[in-house]
Amino acid sequence: MTKLNPKLFDKEVEMVPTRNGYGEALLELGESNPNVVVLTGDLKESTRVEAFSKKYPERFIECGVAEQNMTGIAAGLAAAGKIPFISSYAVFSPGRAWDQLRVSVCYSNLSVKIAGAHTGVSVGPDGATHQALEDIAITRVLPNMTVIVPCDAIETKKVTLAAAVRPGPVYFRFAREKTPVITTSEMPFEIGRAEVFFEAGHDVAIVACGPLVYQSLVVAKELEGEGVKVTVVNNHTIKPMDAETITKVARDCGAVVTVEEHQVMGGMGAAVAELLVASCPVPQEFVGMQDKFGESGEPEELLEKYGMSVKSIKEAVKKVVGRKRD
Repeated sequence: MTKLNPKLFDKEVEMVPTRNGYGEALLELGESNPNVVVLTGDLKESTRVEAFSKKYPERFIECGVAEQNMTGIAAGLAAAGKIPFISSYAVFSPGRAWDQLRVSVCYSNLSVKIAGAHTGVSVGPDGATHQALEDIAITRVLPNMTVIVPCDAIETKKVTLAAAVRPGPVYFRFAREKTPVITTSEMPFEIGRAEVFFEAGHDVAIVACGPLVYQSLVVAKELEGEGVKVTVVNNHTIKPMDAETITKVARDCGAVVTVEEHQVMGGMGAAVAELLVASCPVPQEFVGMQDKFGESGEPEELLEKYGMSVKSIKEAVKKVVGRKRD
């Protein structure tokens, strides 16, 4: 089991926006790799690429509010041997630029890296139009595409650094709000390898991704005191998924709850179900957005309303354990 931040369950756990890790990694890449180029659609500060733009202005392209064109520019840069990072809100990229992503990037298997910010309902007051809840579904279906959902700022930095050296297109998403720091800089990270973050026993496995990994860990800790033994897996890579680890925990526990801040249709949970139905069918509950759009509100209020809070995850765990015992 992976050693997490020792202050994870403290009341004053450090809170950092996941997008900060993206900006930090780009600065390191700018220094170490002259082929790295950063593009954005009038969102320098929000996507945390402003520091890169100031330090490496000759390798920064402000594309304006034109995500389809930005994707085409990135494809051309990749074809010329550069490593372009597209930086925008996920509702716009990959959302509005899906056709260009499919034809110009994925069809040619070009090494374009797509960073989708402001995902999930925790975007909060920006409302439904800016709350990306479908981006995992529309990217994981594309051939040649790698899809990753880091759980905190530290892991986002690791994902960005790893994406730069991975051949082909990579999509990764991150949140807007400050979220708990779960991992440490010393922890290993590998694209395509899920990590067991908590292992109290084998009553049920929670397979989670993104910032909701934290809520999943809180549930596991609380249920341990109630006699329910939970294993929590940080399933950061949706595609290619770590079939070996996911199948093992499903087999060991006999029941699975998937947790994500995304539509349950076509998301990480659906990908887990596709895997398990062929290799290890077990009862499964899906925590995520249940075929709805979000709305304006405070992040915690929205997670509560749409069934992605600690309370909802705990209810799903108890429900699937009951199904296993029936």
